[in-house]
Amino acid sequence: MTDVWFYHLERASLEGVLPGLLEKTLERGWRALVVAGSDERGEALDSLLWTYRDESFLPHGRAGEPSAPEQPVLIGTDFSLQNNANLVFFVDGARPTDWTASDLADRDRCIFIFDGNLDAAVSAAREDWKAAKAAGHTVTYWQQASNGKWEQRGTT
Repeated sequence: MTDVWFYHLERASLEGVLPGLLEKTLERGWRALVVAGSDERGEALDSLLWTYRDESFLPHGRAGEPSAPEQPVLIGTDFSLQNNANLVFFVDGARPTDWTASDLADRDRCIFIFDGNLDAAVSAAREDWKAAKAAGHTVTYWQQASNGKWEQRGTT
């Protein structure tokens, strides 16, 4: 089964966290799919990955583009694994339609990043946690410490 990790944002924004997580993904030699909650959010993340740091960028593309299968990081709004991603990031309330789907089970890891300052996002993350656990996935919860580093707070 797939490892499913939940990242609870409290001290940083998605824009502050996602590029670093994607860099670590690429350092491992993995490919990533970022599933955004809307086309507008996907466009914003696309722009972010080109400009988040003056001295570098993350190579990436958008789902549906002709080069999508070759992209190490792909941004889209659905769970179409056009780039054979090892790791899938679900952001802004995006989620799989079926927790037992073989596409999800074939991934090395899925990461849900949610805003802990939004009650609806926290409630949705709790539902997703239960669904992932019920489907037999190993589920881990990560929370930011006061120093900004991620700490593992629970695993089932």
